Amino acid sequence: MKLIKDRQVVVSADFAGFPLKEAVKEHLESRGWTVTDLTPVLEDSPMYHRAGFMAGAKIAEREFEKALVFCGTGMGIHVAASKCPSVHAAVVESVPSARRASTANNCNVLAMGAFYIAPRLGMAMADAFLESSFGDGYEDWEGFAEYHQIGFDECENFDYEAYRANGFEVVNPREALLGPEPQGLAY
Repeated sequence: MKLIKDRQVVVSADFAGFPLKEAVKEHLESRGWTVTDLTPVLEDSPMYHRAGFMAGAKIAEREFEKALVFCGTGMGIHVAASKCPSVHAAVVESVPSARRASTANNCNVLAMGAFYIAPRLGMAMADAFLESSFGDGYEDWEGFAEYHQIGFDECENFDYEAYRANGFEVVNPREALLGPEPQGLAY
């Protein structure tokens, strides 16, 4: 698997997300990242959902730890990538939400919408997502890691039929108590 610690990431985009992908890719490469681009030619860019499937498959097949995907809104490509097993995708429009997608939700795919995200913001969001890990910044919040790990695990292992058969309740739910929010925590 190509890991974040080794500065390896995969990207894909449709026609609408292509210019933002190119700006973010150039930025990351200038910072020493190896960027595998699944959609390197604008004229050959697939439809948004197919670009999402392509990147999601790289995560599902454990070829890459994290991916960045781009379309017009970020929403369609996010939905498509999320159809692949073990993909936890987030659509973000701010640096704090990009960081939180990694630190709190343990997402492995970040989706951006080029209709709304300027290149510099996209670069900053990519940096925030790629340079943070699950739990970063929350070490002093008792129960934080356990609480969010349960959420990640239950999403990763979600079985709708079992959920439905159990009266639309999670089967064998685990619990974690969150301690008081630390003073000065901005998000």
